[in-house]
Amino acid sequence: MSKKNAPAETEASARITQRIAELGDLRGETLARMRALIHEADPEIVEEWKWVKPTSPGTAVFSHEGIVCTGEVYKDKVKLTFAKGAALPDPSGLFNASLEGNARRAIDLRESAAVDPEAFKALVRAAVALNVASKAKKRKP
Repeated sequence: MSKKNAPAETEASARITQRIAELGDLRGETLARMRALIHEADPEIVEEWKWVKPTSPGTAVFSHEGIVCTGEVYKDKVKLTFAKGAALPDPSGLFNASLEGNARRAIDLRESAAVDPEAFKALVRAAVALNVASKAKKRKP
């Protein structure tokens, strides 16, 4: 990572931490727990804060050679949307939302939801591997 990119990543990480603290409830705890699992799965994950608009404070984005997943917070859930989820193996059946699309898949985590940490980390690693392979394929002449 270059020094030029470091401040933006630090600001994004700080914004995600701030958002978790602002929530102060189970949604914040859930986002914090899933964020930790994402980093355990891939220590090279880059945190970004995107899509700020008048009706939304923005969205946590976790990237490695492209978007791996986003962490959106709603009134009753945390939604983790995998950008290329339809192309990922999901033997544990973690995806439970946005199942009809051709690209994305999501995991809706409501108050009582439990996620197998190892299955989730395997899903993150698969998403990273797909992004890396896609980038490598594009780089070949």
